[in-house]
Amino acid sequence: LFGSQLCLRTAQRQSCLGSAPISRDGSSSPLVKENLVGWNGPDLAKRFPSIPQYRVTQLLDWVYSKGERDFGKMLNLPLSFREELSGSYVVDYGREDLAQTSIDGTRKVLHGFDLHQVESVFIPEKKRGTLCVSSQVGCVFSCSFCHTGTQPIARNLTTGEILSQVMLAMHQHNEFTPDLAKKRVSNIVMMGQGEPFYNYRNLSKALNIMTDPSLLNFSARKVTVSTSGVVPKILQFAKDHPTITLAISLHSVDNEIRNRIVTANTQWPLEELLDACRVFSIASGGRHITFEYTLLEDVNDSLDQAQALVSALQDIPCMVNLIPFNVWAGTTHTPSPMSRIRAFSEYIESKGIAAPIRTPRGEDIYAACGQLKTKEGRAVDPSIVFGDKEQLER
Repeated sequence: LFGSQLCLRTAQRQSCLGSAPISRDGSSSPLVKENLVGWNGPDLAKRFPSIPQYRVTQLLDWVYSKGERDFGKMLNLPLSFREELSGSYVVDYGREDLAQTSIDGTRKVLHGFDLHQVESVFIPEKKRGTLCVSSQVGCVFSCSFCHTGTQPIARNLTTGEILSQVMLAMHQHNEFTPDLAKKRVSNIVMMGQGEPFYNYRNLSKALNIMTDPSLLNFSARKVTVSTSGVVPKILQFAKDHPTITLAISLHSVDNEIRNRIVTANTQWPLEELLDACRVFSIASGGRHITFEYTLLEDVNDSLDQAQALVSALQDIPCMVNLIPFNVWAGTTHTPSPMSRIRAFSEYIESKGIAAPIRTPRGEDIYAACGQLKTKEGRAVDPSIVFGDKEQLER
């Protein structure tokens, strides 16, 4: 099974590179055009070595700043270059296989990329709009309270597929309109399906394109990356992206409990995780880290655990985002009563740490925190399942 799956992945990679796959009868199938979404300046300069740098800058401006998908409309590029681009390349955000809107205005989109699907969620608010973006098809971890954790990992998303979720939402909200007074898609959170730090190379490149003022131009302070606690990549993230907000999917400061509900803890226990958070805080100039804490009845919601949480975080600049558990079919957990959640919050705040309670959004369409899952029944990508060391070195 794994051998055939690797053959499939090889064929898909060749298609993405524009090579013509060979059919069973020996004939070549039509050339598959390469998608420029996810390419940066060095990528384009390497592919088009004969064009001057200012043409690369112009092309990037059309793709990212203007959101133009028709090469024919990129009128400051030479006609011959536009024709070359039209013949071999595309600007494509993938398929929108399904879109659902909640009664509270939250919008969930099912994106189709080749054989796979992932979900993104747009959460509109009065003063901002937050887009929750996926990084993997499925997830390499299986946190007990997360619906995505019940979906086996299929593969990492490419840089282009990460950005496509963002750029499709921007198009849908007319973000590429010239002289737009205010962005509706103002905040990006890497909190969708998957563990972002197990797709670090593609994630990092996407973050650079998102926050480049000449490209998608998101404020780094309005971009957040959440991790279950992949310690080696937290340390690298501190060097590569110190101005981007770090969120830790914490949920307990008791190793025994966290081993059960957050599987990453069996590899990187709390002591290592919190030390890495201290390093990030110093590297980022004292920026606050967001610790996410889903409250599960009779698991992690006692006052004793609130006291332990305050003690563990007292020397880390942070806030604690308390998340009522959002139920999904098949879960073994029960939401904590709201009275207990409020008491938990009040105790933490009485000790000087902000602890807002997140308002669930999109529950009626399974778009709330911890509810995302796509119907993937395909074989698992073995390089992700068995290649922990390789993934972490990327």
